[in-house]
Amino acid sequence: MKRLLGVIIALSVTTAAAYAQTGSSFDLPVLKLQQQTGGGQTLSLSLQALLLMSALTLLPSLVLVTTSFTRIIITLSILRQALGTQQTPPNQVLVGLALFMTLFVMAPTFKEINTQAIAPYNAGQATLEQAGERTIGIMKGFMLRQTRQSDLLLMAEMQGGERYNTPEEIPITTVVPAYILSELRTAFTIGFLLFLPFLVIDIVVASILMSLGMMMLSPTLVSLPFKLFLFVAVDGWAMTMSSLVESFNKAF
Repeated sequence: MKRLLGVIIALSVTTAAAYAQTGSSFDLPVLKLQQQTGGGQTLSLSLQALLLMSALTLLPSLVLVTTSFTRIIITLSILRQALGTQQTPPNQVLVGLALFMTLFVMAPTFKEINTQAIAPYNAGQATLEQAGERTIGIMKGFMLRQTRQSDLLLMAEMQGGERYNTPEEIPITTVVPAYILSELRTAFTIGFLLFLPFLVIDIVVASILMSLGMMMLSPTLVSLPFKLFLFVAVDGWAMTMSSLVESFNKAF
């Protein structure tokens, strides 16, 4: 540890000495801006790769808090618990299904981001800052359509009670937590409605076993085939997925 600290200090001293000898600004090659022929500046390839790698580390968190993934995965987890199948389907299957359903739900939003932000940036018609602002604006619009006004008011009050006249004035730091609260509430509401019919089956099976005096037989073991039969008979997976997709088309 001491050797590593010594190496870091030595490199710092060497860099400072080189900077003092040159008498001019010291630029790291990886952080240089490249001049464009038509005027303006663009990020170097090394800096673009650095920003891309940094963005990839934040991608899972962004998927969780700014897309439809949260509502879908929570609903599927509650559905599996209501069925009583423990680890079937396994977590990998649920996460994969939730991920591709997220891509399906977010496809119009991603298409709009590509049209208004990514394509103009690649064509040189917009800067990186402008593309980022447009992307944030489009994602904020999607989140606001799914966010309850009460959750927005709660987060605004927690941040000082500032009032906003238009949705564009609401900062992203207020929209994201309010959106997560709304998604959690909606997911648990859908999960509750999915849980009710399976709970009724469990109660009926438990009552029948009690009346027959079968105290030692697990009601969950007996009710599981009936719940699976009911779920398959009504095409439960298709109904659940279609209901989840339709829930994102309803604005609060």
